[in-house]
Amino acid sequence: MASDSGNGHATLKRCLGVLRDAKNDSEQFAALLLVTKAVRAGEVDAKTRRQIFDAIGFTFPTRLLLSRQPPAGCPPHTFRALGLTLLACFCTDPELAGHSQILNKIPTFNDVLLSPCDPDSTSMVDDVYQCLSAILATARGARALVTKGTVSALCQAYLNSGHGSDRARTLLVGLLAIAEAKCWQKDAPQLLAVLSKLSSDFLKAEDMTKFELCEVLPHFIPLSPPLTESSQGCECLSRLYKGLAEVLGSKLSQSQRDPALKLAGSLVQACGAEWIPAGSAGSKFLALLVNLACVEVRLSLEEPDPLEVEGKKEVVTACYVLMEMGIQECLREENPLLENVQKMQLMRIMEEAFGAVIFYLRQVKQEELQDPFIFASVRVLGAWMAEETSSLKQEICELLPFLVDYARKLFKEGSPAVSPPQAELDSTEGPALPQDALRFLLPGFCHLTAEDRPRDILISAGAPALLCEYFLQQWEVLTSESTAPEPLTSTEMSLQTTCGVFLNLVVTAPDLVRRDKTFSSLMDVLLKSLPLLLPQKHHLVLAANVATLGLMMARILSGSAALQGTRSAKEFFGAAIRFLSQAHTAQADPSSDGLALAVSPAYLSAWDDISELWFLGMQALAGCIPLFPWLPHAALQAGWLEGLAQLLSRVSPASVDLELVTAFQAVLVELARASEQCRDVILSHQGTEWANLYGMAALEQCLAEQGGASSTLGGK
Repeated sequence: MASDSGNGHATLKRCLGVLRDAKNDSEQFAALLLVTKAVRAGEVDAKTRRQIFDAIGFTFPTRLLLSRQPPAGCPPHTFRALGLTLLACFCTDPELAGHSQILNKIPTFNDVLLSPCDPDSTSMVDDVYQCLSAILATARGARALVTKGTVSALCQAYLNSGHGSDRARTLLVGLLAIAEAKCWQKDAPQLLAVLSKLSSDFLKAEDMTKFELCEVLPHFIPLSPPLTESSQGCECLSRLYKGLAEVLGSKLSQSQRDPALKLAGSLVQACGAEWIPAGSAGSKFLALLVNLACVEVRLSLEEPDPLEVEGKKEVVTACYVLMEMGIQECLREENPLLENVQKMQLMRIMEEAFGAVIFYLRQVKQEELQDPFIFASVRVLGAWMAEETSSLKQEICELLPFLVDYARKLFKEGSPAVSPPQAELDSTEGPALPQDALRFLLPGFCHLTAEDRPRDILISAGAPALLCEYFLQQWEVLTSESTAPEPLTSTEMSLQTTCGVFLNLVVTAPDLVRRDKTFSSLMDVLLKSLPLLLPQKHHLVLAANVATLGLMMARILSGSAALQGTRSAKEFFGAAIRFLSQAHTAQADPSSDGLALAVSPAYLSAWDDISELWFLGMQALAGCIPLFPWLPHAALQAGWLEGLAQLLSRVSPASVDLELVTAFQAVLVELARASEQCRDVILSHQGTEWANLYGMAALEQCLAEQGGASSTLGGK
């Protein structure tokens, strides 16, 4: 046998010599046939492969691919087949597979896949798949394949069900795993056609193929564009729902249930609950899904050595996605999919599952913190804490120091932890971004800082300093983003929620604000950020949060150097006064011929989110006026006093509710007490009359007292 192999190598060597020295095409062709025969027989090792490449390079295979004149008596594609065999041989060397000469041949490879395949040309198709697989494995490969049209060619090859179509599907799975967004951006109709075929096969299958397709299908369910936007996408979702309902309603083994749960998780990740139809069958299916997910989480996480089994973390992560949907659906009041009885049952079942998540997280070791599964577990617990504050309180309080430490570690280290399937890793678009654990924990922290025990634990764990650093970082991200109006970003949402946490601390722990330097640093950021935010009307809710938090903190930190009439302090208070003063206007009252007080058009769409902040801001501003002697002048400069006096004298008092009257009066009284000039402006605009009309007794008294004091001084 050794001698046969030796003879083969000797023949190959002679052929390579002939290839180098051939004087005409027929000699070269004869030698080439022997070389490609050896290549196809698998007799070529890495060293010999390199010798073949050194002998002929890329030039010769390129000539073969372009040649349209086969030798006498040979099939028309003979030269092309030989060229492809040589390229497939070269592609087994990763260095050559990523060479520009190979990447330039991608359109040719696509053509072969799209050409009719007769029995004589199957080897060409096999060689093309070998080349494409090798290209995909290189650094630049995925990008080149997407831009040069291979996704479309592979889709067509799979849909044609010709020779090697399974390999086309495997390559598509590989490409989507690396560059899902780019693939769907460029070739959505073709990928949708593949998903259509896969979903039909899934619904029809009655054997193990059904469970094999459960493994494949998640790769073809895009996060964008939403499948619900097209009729073809909706048909796919309908088939997948029916197929999954059939599968999950049957008695299953673990190996059958796991892929079904992963498919359900990927559908929820992409479409929420929109793929589940309304009605009795849909609500039963949704309840079953969440129930199965909770059981799986408990079985997996309550074990002494959880998640030892290969692939189990992916299944539990998919179950987390289903549980998160369960929380949202249990809280949904408009067109709910679930009935109230189902909601109550599911909340009890989810509580037990979240108990298992907490049990698991309490056992996590320091060296495991980079595991993406820990991130997924913290994220789903954050979703529970955001909505369900009374349940598992004791357990959550005990876990808080770990959650703060974990969030701090990821924040400080810019950890590359990624949570599949909740984050797409697109290696053609740079490295994965650090994961933001705080973003998912903030809503829960906001609830917890309103209560004594959890607040004390969060303060002891150093949460305020971490949140201040986080606020600063998120502010920098926001200011680097486009200034054009756009949907609320996660950055803006995180900043708003962080303000909510700080507002709770300011109200419930003012001594902490006074002594902790963190809050002085935060005050500096707020002073600078509000004047930039306020002119951008699409940031009104965030501006309301920043203005109110800044005003409330200024009351506590009134002695700090940053607030002693500095430029940044004056700009901040000027912006805060503009925010407060522009919230209301006079408009025609339909019930009478007069005018009524109304929320300004610019504030109307956000008023539900900011009205409480506006009232708090008014209260805080009233508290700041006696502390900062320069503030009344700022109010005069802004023209607020004249504007408010005119507004109140024009509108019907019946249109101004008591809460508003109280808010306006508090600020007006403080301004009148602090500044003679302010009092004079109020009096000159019939202040005494409208104060009486609105029942502002404190303002009436203040104006009378100040007026009396002034007359006495004048008399003396």
